[in-house]
Amino acid sequence: MNFINKLVRNEEGATAIEYGLIAALIAVAAITGMSALGDSLETTFTDIGTKVESNNGNLSG
Repeated sequence: MNFINKLVRNEEGATAIEYGLIAALIAVAAITGMSALGDSLETTFTDIGTKVESNNGNLSG
């Protein structure tokens, strides 16, 4: 009976689970933010590449 009482009072497992859930939430938020940033960067670099290609003809002549 003493073992069961200790087991019920032990909160180390609950704390570990809470830390795991917090880490998972932070990971999801980071992935979401980086994905949005990646899409924005892709658009920006595509625009820059297009402008460089269009101006390349003006510089070589």
